[in-house]
Amino acid sequence: VQLQASGGGSVKAGESLRLSCEASGFIFSNNEMGWYRETPGKQRELVASVTSADTATYLDSVKGRFTISRNNWKHTVTLQTTNLKPEDTGVYYCYADIAQAYNMPTRRYWGQGTQVTVSS
Repeated sequence: VQLQASGGGSVKAGESLRLSCEASGFIFSNNEMGWYRETPGKQRELVASVTSADTATYLDSVKGRFTISRNNWKHTVTLQTTNLKPEDTGVYYCYADIAQAYNMPTRRYWGQGTQVTVSS
């Protein structure tokens, strides 16, 4: 299984970016998907996650500005960011909890990071 992330970039405060991530390979079940971010001097933090039943959770600081969604058929997860702030700057990593067969355990797979830079 591989996860391919895309959509990062450099924007000004108040602008938007759309981050996408697609899982490929042999996938039997795809449970939770989401995004973490790493910023200098801070631990990696969970930005948003979504279950296979479309239940979403968000980091308090991004509520109302970010929206996570997924396509269960295409095994994709998207993070729509709006009204970006300089403190949103960081490397964003997608993940997916996937089982490759009915009798195999679920494990977490990671995409490569994508840089988001927000200038004031």
